[in-house]
Amino acid sequence: MKAIVVHQYGGPEVLKFEEYPDPVPGPGEVLVRVAASSVNPIDYKRRAGLTKDFYPMKFPGLIGVDMAGTVLKIGPGVEGFSVGDHVFAMADNTYAELCVVKAAVLAKVPKGLDLIQAAALPLVTITGNQLMSATGIKAGQTVLVVGAAGNVGRSAVFTAKQRGATVIAGVLKRQTDEAKTVGADQVVATDDDTAIASLPLLDAVADTVGGKTAEKLIAKVKPGGVYASVVAVPQNAASYPSVKVVHVFSKFDRKTLEFMAEAVRDGKLVIPIGQKLPLSEAAEAQAEAEKGGVGKILLVA
Repeated sequence: MKAIVVHQYGGPEVLKFEEYPDPVPGPGEVLVRVAASSVNPIDYKRRAGLTKDFYPMKFPGLIGVDMAGTVLKIGPGVEGFSVGDHVFAMADNTYAELCVVKAAVLAKVPKGLDLIQAAALPLVTITGNQLMSATGIKAGQTVLVVGAAGNVGRSAVFTAKQRGATVIAGVLKRQTDEAKTVGADQVVATDDDTAIASLPLLDAVADTVGGKTAEKLIAKVKPGGVYASVVAVPQNAASYPSVKVVHVFSKFDRKTLEFMAEAVRDGKLVIPIGQKLPLSEAAEAQAEAEKGGVGKILLVA
């Protein structure tokens, strides 16, 4: 098969479109012909060696965590999937024409959802949903979603609204218009100290950004409230012992992925697609993704 092969840590130029041995499904695994993958920050951080302490690469190796495609072969002991099924998942080594996925982390693409579009959803929608779940937010409470214009942020906003919460979208000033489309009740500019100061006390913050902004926002959480983050927790968290601080790592959950994907299919949640590029242009795709932006970049195999 053709795949994006990495021989050493480095910039986007280390991503090479080459022949690579076809994977073979073992017990409990499924072989999928990949229709598309998507570019996530974890992909280019891993390529650059920034995750080698906890998520190292073996060279030559493959990268990629999002995948949507068609089942080609079923390994021993797998039930619930058939050859020809359209599936998607958070997996490993997905920048490739073929991918072996554990059946336990595989889900069927909801009918009516485009297979290519489905590749944009696994990591960001599961992460956003689980980030909001970590806040424990309930109906009638108020939560601030930091980075609400991003795809994890959008997924968190949607989840909070499904729970009946009042949601404030926290974005940069330049993203204010974009943030009006994410379904929040109000918008605040997190790079405006006056705006932050005027925030009411919050039941929870769901943070996808981190940094100095986090240190300012933890001060706005009520005693007994929760500050949940998918990035580093606020460095001054110890100064707020009455606030529960949670570092969230996303884990695959089939029901969550299916629920979020159905919301996308039905137009209740929008995960914008920025570009669709051939798998062979993964280097260009990652270089573009590292510039930042709202739309997901898809790699079409």
